[in-house]
Amino acid sequence: MDIITTSNKVKKRHPATWVPTLYFSEGLPFVATSVVSVLMYKSFGLSDSEIAFFTTLIMWPWTLKPLWGPLLEMFKTKKHFVVITQFIGGIAFGILALTLPLEGFLQYSLVMFVIIAFNSATHDIAADGVYINTLSSKEQAEYVGWQGAFYNVAKVLSQGALVYVAGKLELTIGIVEAWMIVMGLFGAILILMSLYHFRVLPTGGSTKTVNTIEEAFQTFWQVVKSFFEKKNIYWGLTFIILFRTAEGQLTKIVPLFLRAAREDGGLGLLTSDIGIAYGIFGATTFVLGSIAGGYFVAKRGLQKSIFILAVFFNLPDLVYTFLGFTTPESFSTICVAISIEWFGYGFGFVGVILFMMQQIAPGPYKMAHYAFATAIMNLGFMLPSMISGFISDYLGYQNFFVWVMIATIPSFLAAWFVPFQDTSKSDLQ
Repeated sequence: MDIITTSNKVKKRHPATWVPTLYFSEGLPFVATSVVSVLMYKSFGLSDSEIAFFTTLIMWPWTLKPLWGPLLEMFKTKKHFVVITQFIGGIAFGILALTLPLEGFLQYSLVMFVIIAFNSATHDIAADGVYINTLSSKEQAEYVGWQGAFYNVAKVLSQGALVYVAGKLELTIGIVEAWMIVMGLFGAILILMSLYHFRVLPTGGSTKTVNTIEEAFQTFWQVVKSFFEKKNIYWGLTFIILFRTAEGQLTKIVPLFLRAAREDGGLGLLTSDIGIAYGIFGATTFVLGSIAGGYFVAKRGLQKSIFILAVFFNLPDLVYTFLGFTTPESFSTICVAISIEWFGYGFGFVGVILFMMQQIAPGPYKMAHYAFATAIMNLGFMLPSMISGFISDYLGYQNFFVWVMIATIPSFLAAWFVPFQDTSKSDLQ
C-alpha cells in the first residue's frame, strides 16, 4: 500500500499519538552516535582524545544536512522519508554490530556510524518537517516540551538502560559480545518505530514535485537564498551557535569523567552505574524539565523566557564543576547532581528549539530552513566537542570544568541581546 494513501487516512490523529514516538526515533541514533559510542570505545581501550575526536568527526552529517535538505522539499512526502530512514537505520545498526568482532573494527564501525549519521540527519529533516507543517504555533509551543522529553527519553534509554545492559553483559559474556547485543537492540527498536509510523504519522503537508534538473536547481537556490534573506538571520544564527558552545565541550567529557579512575580525577563509576544514574534519575528529571520548560514558554512567551532558559540550560556546567572538585564517593550524591543536571538541560533546551521553529523556520520552506538552523546549531556543538578531549587532557578534569563555566558567558550574552520579530504572520521572512 502506498505510504501517501495510508497517511491521508490518519492525518488527523492527535499529536500525542505521534509526536513522542517521532522524537524518540529522532533521538535514538543521534545519542548512540554522539554519546553511547564514547562509552563503547572507552570499553574497547581507546584514549580520551581519540574518542572525543573520532566520535565528533562522525557527527558531521548533522551539520552538512542543508546540502541535501532542500531535496526533501521536492519529492514524496515528509512521512515517506521518516519511515524509510527509520527502517534503513535499523538495518545499519545491525551491520554495525557485526563489525565489532572484526580485526579492523575501529575503521569499520566508524564507517557504519557515518552511514547511520547521514541516514539519521535525513530522518531529522523530514521529522521536523512533519512537526512544523502539521502543528500550529500554539501547538508547537505546547508540544515542544513533549518533543524534547521523548527525544531525551531516547537519550536516557540509550545512555541509561542500554548502557546498563552493556555494563552487565561486559562482566558476563565479554566486551565485544555485550556491545554487539546493544547495537543490535538499537536496530530492532528503529525497525519497530518505522512500522508504527507507517500507520500513524501524518504526511507533513504536500510536497512540490519537480520534473527537470533545471527546476530542481532553481528550487534549491530559492530555498538557500530565501533563508539568508530573512530578517535578523545573522543575529539568530549567532544565538543558536553560541547557545550550545559550552554544552558541546561538556558532553563528550562527562561520560569519560564518570568512568575515569579516582586517581585520575574521575569518579570511578562502572558502566552499569552510569546506566542507573542516567536511566532512573536522569530520565525522570529530564522529562519533568522538558515538559515544564514547554509550558513555561507557552505561558510567558519565548522572548520573555529566553534568558531564564539559558540559565537553566547551563546548570550542568555548575554541577560538574562541583563533582570535579569534590569527587563524592556517595553514589546517591552523584545521582542527585545528575538529576539537577538533566532537569536544567531539559528545561533550557526548549529555548533554542522553539527559537529555530518560530524565529528562523517560518516561511514557504519551513522544513529546509529548520534543517539549516539545526545544522548550524550542531556546528556550534560539534567544533567545541571535537577539541574537548585535547583541552581536558591538557587541563585535567577540574580545570576543564572551570573553563566550561567561563565558556557559558557568550551564551548568556547571546540570549540577552538576540532580537525577536513578530511571528504571527504565516509567511514571515
